[in-house]
Amino acid sequence: MAKALLGYMHSDLRDARLVTENARLRNRVSELEALVTTLAAENDRLVAAQAAELIAPLQPRKEMQPV
Repeated sequence: MAKALLGYMHSDLRDARLVTENARLRNRVSELEALVTTLAAENDRLVAAQAAELIAPLQPRKEMQPV
């Protein structure tokens, strides 16, 4: 019975609104995924820079090596 009613009401305007809303949400998800990718890359760059700053003082300097 429900299938018959849905088939009968197929010309309902809710379908167009749902398609539009679905497309809008898919676009938003794509934008957010791109943002996550960008932020992850920036985070990796910052972590590498911070690690280099922390390790640099521990590295022996050439001028302080015995001859």
